[in-house]
Amino acid sequence: MSTKDGSSHRYRAVSAAVRRYPQFELTIHRLMDRSESFRDICEELADAEFALSKVDEAPPALREARRAEWQELVDRLVGEVGAAVLNTDAARKAGINPWPPR
Repeated sequence: MSTKDGSSHRYRAVSAAVRRYPQFELTIHRLMDRSESFRDICEELADAEFALSKVDEAPPALREARRAEWQELVDRLVGEVGAAVLNTDAARKAGINPWPPR
């Protein structure tokens, strides 16, 4: 794969995550640099969103089943991205500004 193709694929992956969690854009970029598993999830999300956008091109008899499958995958991956982002952000904040003990 050429660098240009890799950059394009990474851009799509980052964009897919940031569209869902724009308030965590910096965290998403950091995770993309640090975590191969996070990159994989974001790349899968971008691919699933693309497939969902093309579902109307499927034969009519298969269209709704495919739409449901792709939507379910998108929803699951959005949840995984969110869990990773929120977990990282929460851990970072807890280290910087811990709650006082009770």
